[in-house]
Amino acid sequence: MDATVRWGEKRYNSLDYYIKETFHEKLYKLSLNAGCTCPNRDGTCGTRGCIFCSRGGSGDFAADVSLSIPEQLRVEKEKKKSKYSGHSYIAYFQAYTNTYGPLEVLEKAFTQALTDPEVKVLSIATRPDCLSAEILDLLERLSLIKPVWIELGLQTIHESTAEFIRRGYPLPVFEEALKKLRALGLSVIVHTILYLPGESEADMLETIEYLNRQDIQGIKLQLLHVLKDTDLYDYYLEHPFFLPTMEEYLEFLGTCLCCLRPDIVIHRLTGDGPKSLLAAPLWTGNKRLVLNQMEKSFRERNIWQGKHYHAL
Repeated sequence: MDATVRWGEKRYNSLDYYIKETFHEKLYKLSLNAGCTCPNRDGTCGTRGCIFCSRGGSGDFAADVSLSIPEQLRVEKEKKKSKYSGHSYIAYFQAYTNTYGPLEVLEKAFTQALTDPEVKVLSIATRPDCLSAEILDLLERLSLIKPVWIELGLQTIHESTAEFIRRGYPLPVFEEALKKLRALGLSVIVHTILYLPGESEADMLETIEYLNRQDIQGIKLQLLHVLKDTDLYDYYLEHPFFLPTMEEYLEFLGTCLCCLRPDIVIHRLTGDGPKSLLAAPLWTGNKRLVLNQMEKSFRERNIWQGKHYHAL
């Protein structure tokens, strides 16, 4: 079957397609901030965070933490009015590690988001080493109300790279967390980063092939961004490393898609850091151009997800 027939207008199993097939309407994501920190910042396993992480803890576009969750929802909905006329949303807790904090604080924040009648899904970004038995119990209870998605920051399967980026946990920790989350019936989205320093295309494809064998439901493929005021930025100035041009990235991204298991939902294929912080690659700042060129590249090369995937 042609991929464009299978997934609507896209050549991959896009999040937009999955949402429309599952919820029969478009859902818009609202980025929220529960006021969490991270064990990689508070001294538990580190103090400076992952090497690429900004002061916003990957939540540079998240709502104002000084507001209550209901107020954040209201403000974020208002911002979306110019783009979205509907009334159905994903409550996305994005900044820092959103299962790392007092249980009562997290339960209040998540429950307030879920009880908003316009919120259809609760999506929580976290680390696999921050899923205690109490947190897992909370997530299971919340999932009885509405769907709960858990986003795990893996980035790479290669331990040398993980050590360089200061991820702070070994691969078996991810595997154990994934097993526990799936035992509760929770959907898991894995965040990966392409073109981390020192990784070859073969290394990156090994991460893709590894994830094909895991019980995951979604993936984010993110090109590495060098943001100002990060340790990666300081390293990049002293030791410039390879970052692809847009054409190079799109070509390799197509290769990744062809190798990726076709049932995995694609939550992201690129990204755009805050323009005030973005140091490299600067071409990622033009998101509309990147997306248009991506679709053109996929069509011209007859790229579609799973084209070269062979189930074991």
